[in-house]
Amino acid sequence: MSSKTRFAHFMAVALISVMVSVFVFPARIYALEEPNSVLPNLPSFIEAVKDGNPDTPRGIYVPGVMAYSIVQQPVGNANYVSADAAAVTEFRTASAYGNLGLLAHNDLAGSAFSQIKAGDTILIVYGDGHVQRFLVKSSEQYQALQPLDPYGNFQELETGNTLTAVQLFNRVYNGNFHLTLQTCIEKDGNLSWGRLFIIAVPINGQALNALRHNRLGLVDIK
Repeated sequence: MSSKTRFAHFMAVALISVMVSVFVFPARIYALEEPNSVLPNLPSFIEAVKDGNPDTPRGIYVPGVMAYSIVQQPVGNANYVSADAAAVTEFRTASAYGNLGLLAHNDLAGSAFSQIKAGDTILIVYGDGHVQRFLVKSSEQYQALQPLDPYGNFQELETGNTLTAVQLFNRVYNGNFHLTLQTCIEKDGNLSWGRLFIIAVPINGQALNALRHNRLGLVDIK
């Protein structure tokens, strides 16, 4: 197995590990308050989340849908997902591919992901207040055919195509710079029945500017 193949395999297992350990057995630590039903305007939201750090995403804003803070995973804990109902978590492993990944519990902040549609604009606010804009390209749903197996396969609901864990990881986290939102799909009481991915691409050539915000360095997997 080549080094690139091993890396892709490791990343895929890390992806599914997050889904198994976090979404099947979620920590039940809820925010003290539910998010406001009326979204703040963008300038107010920027002021609320910025902390002066230009390299760290601190907020996600989707007009008419969500205004959540972004928290980072602790070093060495790739399974961590915030249990704050008003926060999403930056997926540290995605940074190794040069991309931005955001995770959320499907019964907390992730419940809003399904409201995002192709053509919507997603705004990522960094700590210094600058905003990176993304255009939603697709919303993809998969059934986990073996929900508790980190090597299990996934079936795309729209096409019926079956993907391995490695293929799915490469599909949603590999390639040119983009944003991926990820949560689980609940069905018939099974919190980990499926996976939802929202894929968005940068607007106005912001991909080049985004590369300087990659704290873990890029990995060439061509």
